[in-house]
Amino acid sequence: MDFPKEWRDRLHGGIRSIPPGTTGPGRRETRVEGDSGSTVPRRQLGRFLRQHREAAGFTVKGAAHVLECSFQKVWRIEKGAVPVRGTDVRLLCDAYRVVPQMAEALVGLARETRAKGWWQSYGDAVPDWFELYVGLEGAANRIRKWEPSLAPGLLQAHAYMAAVILADRPGLAADDVERRVALRQERQGLLSRRFPAPPRLEVIVWEPVLRARPDHPGAMTQQLAHLLAAGAAAHISVRVLPLALGPHRASVSGAFTILEFPAGDGGKGEPATVYSESLTGALYLDKPRELAVYRGVWADLSDQALTEEESADLIRTIGENDHE
Repeated sequence: MDFPKEWRDRLHGGIRSIPPGTTGPGRRETRVEGDSGSTVPRRQLGRFLRQHREAAGFTVKGAAHVLECSFQKVWRIEKGAVPVRGTDVRLLCDAYRVVPQMAEALVGLARETRAKGWWQSYGDAVPDWFELYVGLEGAANRIRKWEPSLAPGLLQAHAYMAAVILADRPGLAADDVERRVALRQERQGLLSRRFPAPPRLEVIVWEPVLRARPDHPGAMTQQLAHLLAAGAAAHISVRVLPLALGPHRASVSGAFTILEFPAGDGGKGEPATVYSESLTGALYLDKPRELAVYRGVWADLSDQALTEEESADLIRTIGENDHE
């Protein structure tokens, strides 16, 4: 990649002359204390910045020269350990030659790293095309999903996907539907990837999900077969919460996902995160108290759901009785 001379100089230069904790001669690095809110925005920002740095051929030392700071600060930013200033993100995006649309999204995400609580408002600071959840999903080594309304996205079959997309956006052109289906199928690739190993996926769906019949010929028949095939994989668990159970702890929660991450350097990984989506945004929770509540709800769901074998039998029976 052909960098301007000023960036080449910074990239290849050392940082031995800049003592740790400084941002240049006579200037001290300003540390921003972490906030009490979710760490998800800064973890995601750090992940994206690291990816762009590596794609641009920059070292951590080179990035430190761009910001005129210590390499420890760059390391903390990329690990998501600290809030980040938008001006620093702009400098890094300029150095890495990040396209303007993505750079603006990253700057918007930087603003969210200072928020006490964080709602991702689609189309606001972080646009809807900037799929933060997908990044978390791809980094997780265990995913637990409760789905009371739809088959989970990672296990949706082609026709069912199309039906869900059209239900959300009636009148969407066929080409646009297929494009969205292709993107969702690409996301599902994480379940069949070779390296790193695919995550452990545990799904509990409410029985009415299996009995709903989308207005799309053959969609549900294909979907039920898809769930059966997925559940046969060693790293995927598909279980059903029976309709006869009645109200339960998750009755008022709506769909949610618990993501857990592999241990990193030193044996400590990213904190687990709960994801819950609504019509206007998505909530990310990673405080210990919040995680404890959702883990408790999941434990109750797991205790009351059918076993994998019983669930497969029910799915098979519903499929055999379906005459769409």
